[in-house]
Amino acid sequence: MCGIVGAIAQRDIVPILIEGLRRLEYRGYDSAGVAVLNGSGALKRVRTVGKVQRLQDAIDASPTHGPIGIAHTRWATHGVPSERNAHPHISADGLAIVHNGIIENHEALRAELQAAGYAFTSDTDTEVIAHRIHHHLKSGVTLLAAVGTTVKELEGAYALAVVSEADPERIILAREGCPVVIGLGDGENFVASDIAALLPQTRSFVFLEEGDVAEVTRSSVHITDRSGSAVERKVHQSELSADAADKGQYAHFMLKEIHEQPRAVADTLQERVANGRLLEAAFGPAATEIFRRTEAVHIIACGTSFHAGSVARYLIEQLANLPCSVEIASEFRYRSPVVPRNTLFVTISQSGETADTLAALRLAKQAGYLSSLAICNVPESSLVRESELVMLTRAGPEIGVASTKAFTTQLAALGLLVVALAKSHGATAEQEKTLVTRLVELPGMIEKTLALDSVIRELAQRFVPKHHALFLGRGTMYPIAMEGALKLKEISYIHAEAYAAGELKHGPLALV
Repeated sequence: MCGIVGAIAQRDIVPILIEGLRRLEYRGYDSAGVAVLNGSGALKRVRTVGKVQRLQDAIDASPTHGPIGIAHTRWATHGVPSERNAHPHISADGLAIVHNGIIENHEALRAELQAAGYAFTSDTDTEVIAHRIHHHLKSGVTLLAAVGTTVKELEGAYALAVVSEADPERIILAREGCPVVIGLGDGENFVASDIAALLPQTRSFVFLEEGDVAEVTRSSVHITDRSGSAVERKVHQSELSADAADKGQYAHFMLKEIHEQPRAVADTLQERVANGRLLEAAFGPAATEIFRRTEAVHIIACGTSFHAGSVARYLIEQLANLPCSVEIASEFRYRSPVVPRNTLFVTISQSGETADTLAALRLAKQAGYLSSLAICNVPESSLVRESELVMLTRAGPEIGVASTKAFTTQLAALGLLVVALAKSHGATAEQEKTLVTRLVELPGMIEKTLALDSVIRELAQRFVPKHHALFLGRGTMYPIAMEGALKLKEISYIHAEAYAAGELKHGPLALV
C-alpha cells in the first residue's frame, strides 16, 4: 500500500512530489517523506508521521527546494509507524532511498552490515538496502552499478528509487515484484509506483519489467534487464486525464464510483456486443480457436476478484457445460496443480499488479495450460503484458479502497467470457442472443437500483447498531454474499462473515 514519487528537472520538483503523494493517498499510509537534492547537490530530508498535509506543513516550516528528489508514503511492515521508520532512508555520503515491498533476507544483510561498522537508525528492511548500496559505492563504482549489485543480493519484492550526493544528476530505479513507472517529459522525467501520481505532468510512460534497473536523467532513460543487457521498453500513451482521480461533487470516492457503475459496465460491453451477438473484437481473433479447444477453465484471483470469478464458475458450468474451478492466487502458489487437458487459465485483477496473481500466472506458464486470459482494468499492467489473451474492463481509475465498479465490470467481462465459451461449445444463435441481451440490460438495471438511494440509506440505518453480521447466499448469490461481507468489514469495521445458505445450520446458527 506504499507509494513512490520522484522527479528530475530544471525546476523545483518539491510541489510535484507533494502532488504525486496526494494522488496516492487513497492507497493508505501512516507516514510520508521527501529527500531532495538542492541546486548545489546537497541532500535534505523531511519526514512526518500522518497525512501528506503534515509533510507539507513541515516543508513550509523549513523550506525545501531542488531539481531532483524522491518521495514516499509508507504503510508499516517492518517497524512501528514513526518518523524514524518513515522513508526516505539514508546512508552515509548523502545517499537516499525509497522502497516498496518486503526484503525477506534483511536480517542476514543487517547483521553483515553491522559487522562492517554500519549503524542503523530504524527498524526497517529499507535501511538495509541503503547501507548495502553505500557499501558497494565505497569500492568506486557508479551509483547505477552499486544499485545493480545490491539488488542481486536481495530476496523478496521491491520497487526502489535512489538518489545520491555523489551522483546528483540521476535517479536510479529497480523493480522486482512491485510496479515502477517512468513518466517522460521535455527536459525532465518522473518516476512513480502508479501513473495516477504523474498524470498532471505527462501522459507518456515506460513501465519497468521484472528485474529491470533504470538510470533516469533529465534528458534520458537507460534500462538494463536482469542479465545486465541494455533493453528498450515500449512507451505507452495513457488516455487517463489528470482529473480522473477527482471525486467531483461526491462526498468521497467510493460514492462516486458506485454511481459510475452504469457507465463503466456499458463501456466494458461497448464494441464487444452488437445486435444480440458477441463480436470477435471482444477477445481478439486468436481467442476463437483457443475457446473452441478449451475443455476446462481454471480461474485465479484474490479478494473481490476471487468473488467475481466464483460467480463465473456457476455460469460457465451451467451455460458452457465446461468444468470450472476457482482458486485464491496465494493458495495456488503453494500446491502442485494437476492440469486437465486443454485448460484455459484465467486471472482476474483490477490493478494487474497483484503479486500473488502475477506469481500464479508465471507458475501456470510452466504447468501446461492451454492459454492464459487476463481480465484487468489497467492496460499497461504486468498481468496484461504477460498474458496471451486480454479482456480490459474499462472501469477507469478506482480510487476507493473498497472495490465497486471494478467488481461489476469484472462480472460483465466474465459474462462475455461465458457467452464466448458457450458459443464455442454448441450454444445456438438464439441462446447467444438471450445471453447478450441480458448483459446489455445491466447498465439500465444498475441505474434503477441506484435510484433507490433514499430507501438504501434508510435500510442501512438498521446495521448501524450491529456488531456482527452473517451474509448467506446460494448458487451465484453465495459469492455475492462473500463480497457483501467483505464490503461491510472494509467500510464499517463491523465483523461480517459469509456462508453458503445450507451451511447456516452447521455451526454459524450458534451465533444467532
